[in-house]
Amino acid sequence: MANAAPYRLIFQPDPELRAAAFAHEASVFGSVYSVPYDFHVAEFAPYEAQSAFLVVVDQLGDVRATMRLVTPGPSGLKTIVEAARSPWFVDSQRAARAVGLDLANTWDVATLAVGSKLGRDRLVVTASLYHGLTVAARRNRVTSLLMTVDERVRGILQTYFGLYTTAFPGATPQPFEGSPASTPVYGHCAAMLAAQRRQNPEAYRLLTLGVGLDGVAIPPEQHFDLLERALALSTPAVAPAVAVAADTAELSSA
Repeated sequence: MANAAPYRLIFQPDPELRAAAFAHEASVFGSVYSVPYDFHVAEFAPYEAQSAFLVVVDQLGDVRATMRLVTPGPSGLKTIVEAARSPWFVDSQRAARAVGLDLANTWDVATLAVGSKLGRDRLVVTASLYHGLTVAARRNRVTSLLMTVDERVRGILQTYFGLYTTAFPGATPQPFEGSPASTPVYGHCAAMLAAQRRQNPEAYRLLTLGVGLDGVAIPPEQHFDLLERALALSTPAVAPAVAVAADTAELSSA
């Protein structure tokens, strides 16, 4: 279609697109942080069943950017697990309680992988992922977010997107998996968005309200409901019954 947006945001894609999203994620981490593919696979294997993906695709259906969200489950939240190990050795469960995290209603922003060759579209594509995160968090009643974040990326989130996070008690920036300085951080959603609205109203309009995401088709809010997506992906598409001659019947799928 001539007027179709050049990009499209998808939450919890189907298995084929999810596999492409993982391949994209691994490729970006390999090129940016020199993380070997096998290491990346092993690192996220325990969290695969708990992972939800936000994916931006172009008009050809190719993945251009992804965000992985680790939701509560048997393997725990990735940042909580990482903070308790080298190089931080923080009592992360105790720290989480001390800062008021309800881990049953907390999501972990485990990866952000924005591809190269986006040119001036890079900002709007990245912003659309964070808008999707905002909508999904609200839709699923998420109260707090975690991430183990590279300090350079953390600075970008604060300066350009108005998203301020706080280091876990006892955690300082340390070299971690190819990053020269990463920190386990947290943020309470309501407080983060209030600060964003107050300190960077333009970012609030773009990321939180989705105003100005020109060029990226954003699905309706119910699309970001984890249960709704699970049901949608588990229900096979059934073609409507039609009574036509076999030699003239022509079915097309969306």
